[in-house]
Amino acid sequence: MSQVNSDTSDIQKAAEQTDSQQIEQNLQNGKPVDVPESLTEKEKTPFIDDELRTDK
Repeated sequence: MSQVNSDTSDIQKAAEQTDSQQIEQNLQNGKPVDVPESLTEKEKTPFIDDELRTDK
């Protein structure tokens, strides 16, 4: 149960440290929120090594 309290505390800290002007600026950029961002080649790492996969 201590994990739940820790999560709540982290959420509260994040909420307290938000910058409303930065959020407003980000929202005004018109960036679509339902489209995933493109990943760089470095970010495109598999979670499981392809040689170990059995679902192919």
